[in-house]
Amino acid sequence: MTKERVKKAIKRILVYFLIAGVVCALFLAIANTIIITSTSSMIYTLDEISSPEEDCDCIIVLGCGVWGDSPTPFLSDRLDTAIDLYKRGFAPKILMSGDHGQSDYDEVNVMRRYALERGVPSEDIFMDHAGFSTYETMIRADKIFGIKKAIVVTQAFHLARSLYDCRNFGIECRGVEAINSGYVVLPKNYVRETVARAKDLIWCIIKPAPTYWGAEIDIHGNGEVTLG
Repeated sequence: MTKERVKKAIKRILVYFLIAGVVCALFLAIANTIIITSTSSMIYTLDEISSPEEDCDCIIVLGCGVWGDSPTPFLSDRLDTAIDLYKRGFAPKILMSGDHGQSDYDEVNVMRRYALERGVPSEDIFMDHAGFSTYETMIRADKIFGIKKAIVVTQAFHLARSLYDCRNFGIECRGVEAINSGYVVLPKNYVRETVARAKDLIWCIIKPAPTYWGAEIDIHGNGEVTLG
């Protein structure tokens, strides 16, 4: 191959990469706009959410990491917010959804113990051991736990996607921003969330099955059935 042909081939490849980059950027922008604008009216702070609504099944808390037997700062703020809402009567149950895919990593039991230590009765705490992602939490909230109406608690940057996923499984929902105990949300969190919104937009269309299914669990019953 001559040098001229090599140059033309390189230029062609660069053009293809440029076009692919523009298409990806456009899709990211569209996906993020759809998810953010369609859920903006459903998001509240702890001070803004005025009063409980009737027939709210539970408060859904999304896991986001533990350090040994302690929740990360992000997660402890989510839990504190959910416990506050529970004690104020916004819902009779709390669903702790997180990663318990390995014996040596257990988000949900750490979350449960945190709530127990702060006065939430054991029977009112449910655990979803296979909440490996926001999407999987919400499809399982619908199909496994039979949730029809919920309050979703997570950080502000994560709420739009959480509510979008939740609503796409027919769950009536409101979102409450977790309190911020003083940490700084890093740029990487926003970048990751921007990409994750685009991914979940596709997932909510094609609706792939979660990693695990399992037996149905009545969210109105005793949460101790999820111990394990």
